[in-house]
Amino acid sequence: MPRVTRVSRLTGLLASVILLTATAVACGSSDSGSDSGSGSSSSAAKDSSAGAFPVTIAHKFGSTTIKSEPKRIVTVGLTDQDAVLALGKVPVGTTEWLGGYKGAIGPWAQDKLGSTAAPTVLKDTGTGPQVEKIAALKPDLILAVYSGLTKAQYESLSKFAPVVAQPKQYNDYGVPWQQQTEEIGQALGKPDEAKTLVSGVEAKFTAAEKANPAFAKATAVMATPYQGVFVYGSQDPRSRLLSDLGFTLPKDLDKVIGDQFGAQISKERYDLLDQDVAVWIAPDTTTSVTKLHSDPVYGDLNVVKQGREVYIKETSDYGNAVSLSTVLSIPYVLDRLVPQLAAAVDGKTATKVEQPAS
Repeated sequence: MPRVTRVSRLTGLLASVILLTATAVACGSSDSGSDSGSGSSSSAAKDSSAGAFPVTIAHKFGSTTIKSEPKRIVTVGLTDQDAVLALGKVPVGTTEWLGGYKGAIGPWAQDKLGSTAAPTVLKDTGTGPQVEKIAALKPDLILAVYSGLTKAQYESLSKFAPVVAQPKQYNDYGVPWQQQTEEIGQALGKPDEAKTLVSGVEAKFTAAEKANPAFAKATAVMATPYQGVFVYGSQDPRSRLLSDLGFTLPKDLDKVIGDQFGAQISKERYDLLDQDVAVWIAPDTTTSVTKLHSDPVYGDLNVVKQGREVYIKETSDYGNAVSLSTVLSIPYVLDRLVPQLAAAVDGKTATKVEQPAS
């Protein structure tokens, strides 16, 4: 089966609605203290969460109460597994988005598995979570923080385990990685560890911004050549990589996109691409560049003429890490992205933006 782009993957997920007629039990009332199996990579995990339960987490569809430490965690959120791993747990099930990784766990997170078996990988082809297969894993917690879960899907999943859905104050797939990590930390009984993880990654952003003062004076946009040109909005994790580094996003970006994580733009709005730097997540870093530059409208923009583009191969580990933008993948990204951005905004048109060595 050919690999679909992550843009079409998310677009399909946002559009999917399952018509479910089963009556849901009271949401979030399930006991998460099942003793069958363990997804923990540390025998001390239970001790570190003592006194943290019960915990109630608000989300798009109300709130969910987790009564005791979860041991069998399934991640429906497409990037939630990284926060779970960072907090010392291994999910029993993950949901595939990018493909190509055993257990849907990227190389930046592999060492967090320890000796625990890789999770069972579930699929969502655009029709929603695989409810029966999730139920078969006997979860005591289902995480859907980075997701586009519908109310019907939420109610269906809530019949057999507490479900933490996406936060209501953001677009679907728009939760900041910081909040994602901290909410999952609460759900796992590790709120302090989650805050420490967030602080550590935020310190990397601060250090990069301090070392590159030009970032704070520059504008930037994140895009992909999907069915023309697709730009990511301010609530998308990819765009947040830029804003967290000090860049300013195009002022009309969200007005054009609306309440989605991103959208296709017409040639009439290619002005959104003419920033101090344009970051492209592209199928490759050769023919994609040629194709984009051959477009007379895009090719005539200053961002092209002055060599201020950054290209990231979509299906590389680097590209996958950018798309995930999690507490574990971001340090991996910053090591590669920051030097590229620095070269793009150094004010010298002759400076070439190099591809990372690996």
